[in-house]
Amino acid sequence: MLERYFSIQEKKRFAVHWVTRSLECGVEDMSSATEEELAEANRGMSREARALASRPADPVVAPARGNSLLDLKIELAGRMLTHCACCERRCGADRTEGEKGYCGVGAHSRYSSDFLHMGEEMELVPSHTIFFSGCTFKCVYCQNWDIAMHPESGRTAEPEMLSAVLMEGISQGSRNANFVGGNPDPNLHTILETVRLLGSAGRFLPMVWNSNMYTSLEAMEVLEGVMDVYLGDFRYGNDECARELSDVDGYFEVVGRNFARAHETAEVMIRHLVLPGHLECCTRPVMEWVGKNMPGAYFNLMFQYRPEYRAGLFPAIDRRLSEEERRRALAMAGEYGLAIG
Repeated sequence: MLERYFSIQEKKRFAVHWVTRSLECGVEDMSSATEEELAEANRGMSREARALASRPADPVVAPARGNSLLDLKIELAGRMLTHCACCERRCGADRTEGEKGYCGVGAHSRYSSDFLHMGEEMELVPSHTIFFSGCTFKCVYCQNWDIAMHPESGRTAEPEMLSAVLMEGISQGSRNANFVGGNPDPNLHTILETVRLLGSAGRFLPMVWNSNMYTSLEAMEVLEGVMDVYLGDFRYGNDECARELSDVDGYFEVVGRNFARAHETAEVMIRHLVLPGHLECCTRPVMEWVGKNMPGAYFNLMFQYRPEYRAGLFPAIDRRLSEEERRRALAMAGEYGLAIG
C-alpha cells in the first residue's frame, strides 16, 4: 500500500511530474494545435510517463529540450479556462474574460493558507498543504466553509510564490505537496504551473490531489503523470443524498469513475466521512463499491463529523455520531474486507 509513494521519499524513484517534464510532447507549436490534438498527444504520452515512473530513479533523467509533456498539460489547462470544464459541472465559463461558474473561482486562483499539516493521514505527515479558496460543492455541513464558500477570500495564488514556499517546506521536512481547498479542481492551471516551477528541487516530492473527486474526465487526463497520490473523498452512496447535502448531481457515477481511473494511474487514499443517519444509504454502498472495485485500497473511515455551517437546518445531521453508529461502520468495513488506514 502506497509502495511507490514511499519509494519516492527514499529517492528510489522520481515523483512522476519529474518524469513528465523529461518527455518531449512531440508538438512543436502548441499554439497552433487544436485542443483535441493536444488532448490526444497528452493521452498517449501520459501512458509512457506512467510506465517510466515505475522504474528506479535514473540520474540521467533531465528536462526535455523542447516542449515537454508537462508544458503540454499546462497549455491544455490554460485552454480549459476559456470554457471551464475542470469539474463535472462543466459550466463552460470563460474565466479568462472574467466569467465565473458555480465555484466562483476566476482566472487567478486564491488561497487562504499553506503550512506543514500535521493532521492528515500519518503516511502523509508532515504534509505541505495549500488551501485554495472556493469549491465545486456546497456541503451544508462544510467544516471549511469560510474558505470553500468564499472564493474571493485569501490572497492571490501566484505560482512563483507557491513554488517558493513548497521549496522552503522541503527544507523543513515536508513529505509531499498537498493541494486542497475548498477544492483543487478550479485551480488546475495554477497547480500545474507551480509544479513546473519547482524544477529539480521537487523531483523527490510527491504530489497529492486532495479532492472531492468530482473532477472532469478532461482534467483527470491532464492530472495523469503529475499526481502521485489521489487523496479523495467518497462521501455519498447515492445521488439523492449528494444532491440534498452538497447540491451536486450524478455524484456516485462520476466519483466512482474518477476513483477507478485514479486507481489505474496512481496511488489512492480514500476518505469516507461517516454522516449521522447515513450508514445504510451512504456508508454501506460506498464500502461495497470500494470492496468490489478497489480491493486492498487505503480506506480512511472518518468519525470526526460535527454539525457545522448550515447543518442546523437539516435535523437528521444536526448531531454527532453515536457510539452505535461508529461500531456499525467498523463492522461494515470488516464485512467488505476494507483495509482501514
